[in-house]
Amino acid sequence: MEVCMKSYSTKDIRNVGIVGHGGTGKTQLVSSLLYTAGMTPRWGKVAEGSTTTDWDEEEIQRKISIQTGLAYAEWPCTLCEGSNVKINFLDLPGYSTFITETKASLVAADAALIAVDAHVGSQVTTEKVWDYCTEYDIPRAFVLTWMDRELSSFERSMESLESVFGRNVVALQLPIGTEKGFRGVIDLVAMKAHMYKPDGDGKPSIEEIPAALADEAKAAHEKLVEMVAEGDDELMEEFFREGTIPIEDLIPGVRKAIVAEKIFPVLMVSALRNVGTASLLTFIADVLPHPDEHSQVGFKEPKGQGDRIERKYDDTQPLSIFVFKTLADPFAGRINYFKVKSGVLKNDATLLNYNRTLPERFQHTQVVQGKQLTEIQELHAGDIGAIAKLKETTTGETLGDKTSSIYYPPAQLPEPSITFAIEPKTRADEDKIGVGIHKIMEEDPALRFFPRSANKRIPARRLRPAAHRSRRSQAAQALSRRPHPQAAESPLSRNHSRPRRRRRQAQKTVRGTRPVRRLPH
Repeated sequence: MEVCMKSYSTKDIRNVGIVGHGGTGKTQLVSSLLYTAGMTPRWGKVAEGSTTTDWDEEEIQRKISIQTGLAYAEWPCTLCEGSNVKINFLDLPGYSTFITETKASLVAADAALIAVDAHVGSQVTTEKVWDYCTEYDIPRAFVLTWMDRELSSFERSMESLESVFGRNVVALQLPIGTEKGFRGVIDLVAMKAHMYKPDGDGKPSIEEIPAALADEAKAAHEKLVEMVAEGDDELMEEFFREGTIPIEDLIPGVRKAIVAEKIFPVLMVSALRNVGTASLLTFIADVLPHPDEHSQVGFKEPKGQGDRIERKYDDTQPLSIFVFKTLADPFAGRINYFKVKSGVLKNDATLLNYNRTLPERFQHTQVVQGKQLTEIQELHAGDIGAIAKLKETTTGETLGDKTSSIYYPPAQLPEPSITFAIEPKTRADEDKIGVGIHKIMEEDPALRFFPRSANKRIPARRLRPAAHRSRRSQAAQALSRRPHPQAAESPLSRNHSRPRRRRRQAQKTVRGTRPVRRLPH
């Protein structure tokens, strides 16, 4: 189904990175959110290989995310007079092998949802992506996934998150039902119950809180109010004066505290049963910041060098875009994912690549829904799009108006920790390998390639980093020059070695058959 997209202003855009440990259900979550928002006619499942953002053959076969997946949804914002906002989802890998892809693409997000397995709690990659969010200074919220599975526990997950990330982790929802009986959530801001029909369309019915959960919900609401009031002097005075904060003041107070990273809310879903998805979409639209609320830094020289340049996410600013991801498509060629940092990008515009000092024509500007690209007439500041068949532009480069140059720093990725050698069998294979490696390096900026002259005599199966090779060769040379202690002590060792060699040679047969064993008389 092709959805005709209109252009959205900066304040009506939400760029959200979906991050977390591998196996926490990030791709399934995005698929359920898109289905609930009506962006896909079919509810995609990871097990069936039908999700929107995992479209590559390797991802479908392995059932994990290997590269950045983009998708978008439209959802009404209750704080924006009911108008729709555009939510750009960045579905990012969680397994450690591909975690550099996550850091490289998270630079385009203005907020992050950290998926946490409700059965396990915080894991290694949970802490790692938290550090990435801290480095990029973006607000974040936790989403407890797999709430419908056996042994999933909201209480145990909250204890795990609070012990790792501190007391500012606070619940924004409470579950209704446990494990297979999970059927809804309690909104601790509005103090209402959102009841879902499992395996339904993801749209809840708003009801009163069940009596059995009323006391627990009241205690959790009071804790949330206290945490919000701590970061705002006016709300603190109102809290001490009234003993609580009315909902008309609490909703903007919660949003302000989350955007300022004073609190880190916890929500929950069952992506496989489509429970809690509409509530999560409303949270994203109402609470998470638009691009203009996320500061950005530009420089006069590449790689973060030179003087800083102030450039806001504003349509009136000079046009500038930043390329955060490159794909090597076998049919469309090179596809660049980019974020409009300032100004308005119109279709068929010609921009200057500041890093290479050459012009690039944006003939068919597009928005991305998984592997489907849809042409759009213009993109406003803060929005995310794609362009195919640019001449030279790759990941980490900045383009824009030739009269107002600026350089946005790319993600700082760690250096590779392991080295391999590839040896072609024929000259034709060498040419093919060169083309293939070039395409792979365009997609993954963390890779490094050294030509054959740098490691010409090193066998592929024993290739080691240069520092290890030098130490190993020095030790081998020192040992070869040193006389063997047994050779110095025993002058007969050389005489005894020769007959043994002759005996081994005598045992060899003409055709390599085994020597005949003589039986004793």
